[in-house]
Amino acid sequence: MKKLNPAARAWLKGFHLFFICAWVGAVMCMITLNYLFHPANEYERHGVLAALKLIDDWVVIPSAVGSLLTGLLISWLTPWGFFKWRWVTLKWICTLAVMLFGTFFLGPWLNGMEAIAAADPLGAMQNPVFVGNQQMMNYAVGPQIFILLFMVLISVLKPWKLARQQEPGQRKI
Repeated sequence: MKKLNPAARAWLKGFHLFFICAWVGAVMCMITLNYLFHPANEYERHGVLAALKLIDDWVVIPSAVGSLLTGLLISWLTPWGFFKWRWVTLKWICTLAVMLFGTFFLGPWLNGMEAIAAADPLGAMQNPVFVGNQQMMNYAVGPQIFILLFMVLISVLKPWKLARQQEPGQRKI
């Protein structure tokens, strides 16, 4: 398989970093908006949920997909590979876990809360589905951002050895 030249690798890495920054930044904005802004009334609550949904739909999801696609290209078209380095393999596992959890849990919880608040702003806080979704989101957001920041950290530090580390005294075949 032909690998990318250094200039193409730099461009691809730049796009990958852009998508990662957008993903992490958008999630941090959502956390800040959700936890630091205390709506004065039910209509403001719906406004906050609508803003969170917009950030999720227009920044988080596209940047996560962009990060995944550029990561695929980096693994495929550069010497990093998919499973050659343990930290790269761990990043793949974490990326897929975060994206799948967001797709099947966080997204539906947020969309459900926004829909309930839009349909019945005054009764949303008494709706058991709304309250349940809100509690689940509160529990899940911390681990999600921790995993995202952990992936950034291991990308910078590049810890651990090759997945198939050569033993001392063995000849490479």
